[in-house]
Amino acid sequence: MHSHASFDGGNLDCGNGLLLLIRKHLDPLLPGQLLEIRSTERSVAEDLPAWCRLTGNAFVSATPLPEGTAYLVRKRESESAVPLPAVARPAMPAPEPLAAPAPIPTQTALPPLAVTGIGSWPRPAWLMRALHEYLEGRLPEAEFQQTADDAVRLAVAAQERAGVDLVTDGEQRRDSYASFVGSRLEGTQLVPITDLLPYVDDPEQFAQELQALDVPAQKVRHPAVFGPIARVRPLAVHELTFARAITPKPIKVALPGPYLLTRTLWMECVTDKPYPTREPLADAVVGILRAEIAALIATGAGLVQLDEPVLSEVVFGKPQADRSFMCGALSERKDPTEELAFAQDLLHRTLAGFPRERVAMHMCRGNWSKDERVALAGDYRPLVPLFRDLPVGTLFLELCTPRAGELEVLADLPPELQIGVGVVNQKLDTVESAEEVLARAERAVQLFGAHRVRLTPDCGFATFADNPIASATVAEAKLRTIADVAQRLRDRYA
Repeated sequence: MHSHASFDGGNLDCGNGLLLLIRKHLDPLLPGQLLEIRSTERSVAEDLPAWCRLTGNAFVSATPLPEGTAYLVRKRESESAVPLPAVARPAMPAPEPLAAPAPIPTQTALPPLAVTGIGSWPRPAWLMRALHEYLEGRLPEAEFQQTADDAVRLAVAAQERAGVDLVTDGEQRRDSYASFVGSRLEGTQLVPITDLLPYVDDPEQFAQELQALDVPAQKVRHPAVFGPIARVRPLAVHELTFARAITPKPIKVALPGPYLLTRTLWMECVTDKPYPTREPLADAVVGILRAEIAALIATGAGLVQLDEPVLSEVVFGKPQADRSFMCGALSERKDPTEELAFAQDLLHRTLAGFPRERVAMHMCRGNWSKDERVALAGDYRPLVPLFRDLPVGTLFLELCTPRAGELEVLADLPPELQIGVGVVNQKLDTVESAEEVLARAERAVQLFGAHRVRLTPDCGFATFADNPIASATVAEAKLRTIADVAQRLRDRYA
């Protein structure tokens, strides 16, 4: 039986990088094709079949060699790789040549009660097919980016129709809001979460927990660090450059925050090869994000938003749980007081020197499932001291869902801090009535003043590309309702 690809793993075991090499060589293969892994490490004989069972690949054979063993693995029949029925892209007029970007604004100019999405937008089916082919090495990057351009045009146009004041590109080029860095940074590799199950203490139990949390572990990819990380190309500047060429509206770009990114990238028994502890990894993350934020502001971002949802896991997660999914961050956490101090230090170091009015932070309690029961719950009380100290101009907060507690907990935040108030729940298929949204927005205006309030959904509409929370039609309708309410309030308080 002949393999379609082969590599020599030497004496690496499954907990020391062999699985990353397997994924690197397996991804470009078609479903059903064979990969040969040569190894001299004895533990692979037991661990490799277990990994195959967890990931849905087939362990075919083990053949003794003069030195070591040759293992054959058959690639699983995955939804992303199996030839799919043709999904028609919408008929779009040939795009006109991109206009020269508008002059770079010196400050964010937004009206009172400005309306914006949090970041992500549902991806069309044809983009999802291209994204998987790109991530698995079967589609050239230039072709993928051209396909993504069309998806961005649709996402931006929908926000413009809805009346949004600050648009995003919908994160159409990303597999998720945070893990996409694994395809942009040197020293990282994007792998399905199932590939990382052997690194946890009880893989079978963790797989069951992911299933209970409604996490599509075979589809959702996670960045794994296999060498020193470096920003060899921008993370999101290319997203901003294209968006600025197709809309005159100010643009917000979301990035994973330094605490989230450190928690996401740090995986014991993987990351500890290039970094002995998470602290030097965090130093590298801070440097990368500072360079990216500077480039985004220089390129004309109206607002740069750092996403830090894992802060809620620090204060609301189960005390006995050392590891949880929490929107893609799998690594362990320490004592809450220690973790919050660590996060606060990283945020200060990342944002030092940047104009507050150009940077923001977003926080929620998890946005990977429509099932409200699997997300965390608790008001912002334990995080208010951190919020007071943040060097940002705006906080975008989940506040519509009852899981977020009472708005009044935030009453004593600094008066110069603008509050992005979630007034619709992106997880609900129904579109909230204008009266519901108006009541929530009016409550925020009474508490903070109209000049401090920005209106948003609780979170993005498609945090993970493969697991959108809403359809594009519902997303647009929710934003339109928010925009209509914002105008009514502007007229009332003018």
